[in-house]
Amino acid sequence: MSQRTTLPPHRTAGAPPAVREPAHVPVADVMRAGIVEGVHHGSVVVLAADGSVAFQAGDIEAAFYPRSALKPVQAVGLLRAGLPPLDDPSLALVAASHSGEQQHLAAARGILTAGDLTEDELRNVPDLPYDPAVRDEWIRRGLGPTRLAQNCSGKHAAMLLTCRTRGWDLDSYLDPGHPLQRELAAAVEDLTGQGIARVTVDGCGAPLFSVSLHGLTRAAARLATAAPGTGEGRVAHAMRTHPEMVSGSRRDVARLVRAVPGLLAKDGFEGVQIAALPDGRAVGVKIADGGDRARMPVTAAALARCGVDPDVLAPFATTPVIGGGTPVGALRATKTLAP
Repeated sequence: MSQRTTLPPHRTAGAPPAVREPAHVPVADVMRAGIVEGVHHGSVVVLAADGSVAFQAGDIEAAFYPRSALKPVQAVGLLRAGLPPLDDPSLALVAASHSGEQQHLAAARGILTAGDLTEDELRNVPDLPYDPAVRDEWIRRGLGPTRLAQNCSGKHAAMLLTCRTRGWDLDSYLDPGHPLQRELAAAVEDLTGQGIARVTVDGCGAPLFSVSLHGLTRAAARLATAAPGTGEGRVAHAMRTHPEMVSGSRRDVARLVRAVPGLLAKDGFEGVQIAALPDGRAVGVKIADGGDRARMPVTAAALARCGVDPDVLAPFATTPVIGGGTPVGALRATKTLAP
């Protein structure tokens, strides 16, 4: 993997975000029997339908790594780079951090088969399925880590299929200087409206582009409002109609998309979440400590600021705090995030 850390800006992109220590603020309290036991810091941005910032907390302009929350943008980049037409479940998997269920493995195999490719040509890191129940069953069957089971295999399979279609080298598809990765970087800069601050390696081995939380949320809004025939619109439709392919049948993001009509949503490791409504209202969340337990309650609070019905958001607004096997409190967004 190349050690390149910056890329020339795409001609339509603005300046890259500043690389600095983010000024995060408290965004979630851990309450145990009426006492604040812990506090999660982070940053939150809420965009109005016209793209303006309706609310912000913390540092929404510092460079950060979106992790897998960037996958919908990369999926658009793959379509622009020549990814052949896929059915909606398979296209949703291209934007996925999947759970390793059979439906996910079958779709990833289908993408590879479309290019006469095999699992051996994937360059992502082998792993066990992400879903705990699926992982336990996998282990009981004596199965070990595989590249197909790893949660990013849909994106990697699509990268290979695009390279096959364009006649690009397959072995080096993860190098930041590869034509494919240059195309994806251009899509990131176009959709976020800003240059890429740094390039590093994501957990799966693919290049990871650093933007700001504001820029990432702006890209989510662009996908959510895109016309049906565009690459952005195709990815958004696939994700909305097949949220279980974007995550998994037991994942909170899939449940949230099912609960909120028209919602586009994607999570990422290290406490990242984006969500956008069809009219362009959108939220971006980054939990500073990377803890996943605060991600959804903070996202629910941000969506409430977008006007989403609090009753619909209620199942996502708190995480139980357990004592002696029973709930004794809850993790919830701080009052500063309340509408």
